[in-house]
Order: sequence, then structure tokens, then C-alpha cells
Amino acid sequence: MSEIPSDLKFTSTHEWLEDEGDGTVRVGITDHAQSLLGDMVYVELPEVGRAVAAGEECAVVESVKAASDVYSPISGEVVEVNELLTEGPDLVNKDPYGEGWIFRIQIAEGEDLSGLLDADAYAEAVATEEH
Repeated sequence: MSEIPSDLKFTSTHEWLEDEGDGTVRVGITDHAQSLLGDMVYVELPEVGRAVAAGEECAVVESVKAASDVYSPISGEVVEVNELLTEGPDLVNKDPYGEGWIFRIQIAEGEDLSGLLDADAYAEAVATEEH
């Protein structure tokens, strides 16, 4: 079983988000997702300033096996992207919950994180998927 930090929220499409406590969240793909995809060779980052809706495609991760869309877990505005991934997309593999984050979103007014999965629910979804 892949690492699933208990302090993060997750989506059924394998994105994680961390509430930064200042109205923003940091977003990336889970350890499970990166292990399925394999070695990352390219990350297409969203544009800073772009408004995104929950569930909208906003980035792409490309590995030696496949390209996969990354979906916004919540509605808001992209306020920062991880430029380190331009030169080192393998950070997504090495440290998916740390240096391998993909973008940061300013949470839209009225949006909340209650519809997202906690670590236990995400682990259960992954386990179901694997069987």
C-alpha cells in the first residue's frame, strides 16, 4: 500500500490537497498515482491566475507509460505553480507529498473541503480499485 498522509485530503481521481490555513491549498498527485504512472518525464503546469472549477482538468503529468490529467479538487484560482517540476518532473516520483506538489489554489468563496476524502476513505477507495 502506498503512503497516505493522514493530514491531507484526497480525491477519487488521486489528487491530494493540503490546507495551508491561509485560504489556499497545495495540490499534487498521490503516491499511489505516481507509482502507477511510473517515471515522470514532463509536467504541464496550469497558468497562474487561471480560475478552475472543482473536477476540472488543469494540469497534465506525463510519464514513460502514459499522460494523465490532473484535476482541481476544489474551485478557486491558481495562485502558484511548482516551477521546480519544469526542470525536475521526477520530483513527483521522489516526493509526491512534498517537493513534488504541482500547484496552489486560492479557495473560491463559499467552497469547502468537506466533500473530499480523508486518508482512511482514500485508502479504502484505492484498496477497492486494486481488487
